Amino acid sequence: MKITSVNVRKIEKEGSRMKGIASVLLDDSFAVHDIRIIEGDNGLFIAMPSRKTATGGYRDIAHPINPEVRAMFEDAILEAYKNAPDEEEKEESEEEESEEE
Repeated sequence: MKITSVNVRKIEKEGSRMKGIASVLLDDSFAVHDIRIIEGDNGLFIAMPSRKTATGGYRDIAHPINPEVRAMFEDAILEAYKNAPDEEEKEESEEEESEEE
């Protein structure tokens, strides 16, 4: 299995530990959306998509089964996050593109 594409959208909410949302494409065939990028006490980590259970807890909808695959996801997503433009940079870039047209 190979990660063939990673898209990250940075999020800046005051007081929130969530720093972004990622989508991953596997083997150009299977997409996993809504992977959260969280600022933890020991740095950034990813949280797989989940849903709330009837008892009020949360359960992952899709997740890696072994530590090697989890590391592969985390490495690819955090690298894409590091290289993704901030919201301000993205807005400035979009404004420049519309001025050129």
